[in-house]
Amino acid sequence: MRRRRFISGSVAGLAAISVKANASAMIRRQVGSLELPVIGMGTWQTFDVPPNDPSIAKLRQVLSLFCDSGGTLVDSSPMYGRSEAMLGSIARQLKVSDKLFMATKVWTEGKEQGQRQMDTSAKLLHRQTIDLMQVHNLLDLNTQLKTIRERQQQGRIRYIGVSHYQANAHQKLVQVMRSEPLDFVQINYSVTSPSAQDTILPVAAEHDVAVIVNRPFEGGAVFRQLAGQALPLWAQDYDCNSWSELMLKYVVGHPAVTVVIPATSNPEHMAQNMRAGHGEPVTGRRRDTLGRLLMSAING
Repeated sequence: MRRRRFISGSVAGLAAISVKANASAMIRRQVGSLELPVIGMGTWQTFDVPPNDPSIAKLRQVLSLFCDSGGTLVDSSPMYGRSEAMLGSIARQLKVSDKLFMATKVWTEGKEQGQRQMDTSAKLLHRQTIDLMQVHNLLDLNTQLKTIRERQQQGRIRYIGVSHYQANAHQKLVQVMRSEPLDFVQINYSVTSPSAQDTILPVAAEHDVAVIVNRPFEGGAVFRQLAGQALPLWAQDYDCNSWSELMLKYVVGHPAVTVVIPATSNPEHMAQNMRAGHGEPVTGRRRDTLGRLLMSAING
């Protein structure tokens, strides 16, 4: 069984989902004066391909569909190999770079190394101004935050953030949010790894820090656990056609979550991801029920 059920593998099927997605505006969350659609896109592994690789054609479809369906925030990092270069190149070819909210990271030690890395990221993404620069995995936090703030004052960076992908860093991230003025925090959060709900999310809401969620599918582990299971009839109650839509609707249903960034190199999967950002948000008790139903299915 494929990781998600899809209405069609054809180009016509993708177009139909895109049209339906565009028929109603994607849910957005406020970040100061900025509004961000709740479904973004990650690039870890998926955009790390060499130049002239045959898979680039599908990546163009992925980014085009993302933009056509209302997405704006794309996230990358120097630690993701060629991802920044590939994202920047494809965005430029599609002439969508200025429509995107470009988020990337600094992941090194030392002031000069950090400055060089940020310069390289801007060059690869073809941007004079990076929308969001995050200190990845909190590496050399104080040094890199100082540089980011300097560049923000110069107009070279718009927003400041920190990021991590493991739950064992949540308490440290909480300390940073309480001691540093931040715009964004990026963390792992999913129906099977919910610890951020009791640590990061309340503090982020208290300090007006926007939350980017990575690993909503636990690197695909949840789909492997669901292998062989047909989509249940109760999925219709949430207007969902796939497991991925259900899980993304659960994540963005939390009011403290600003945007979730699933990564894919498959246009069909991108269409499903984007559909999860449309329609009524799944909140409150209805969301709690969805979480219980998903866990029951995942645990078999």
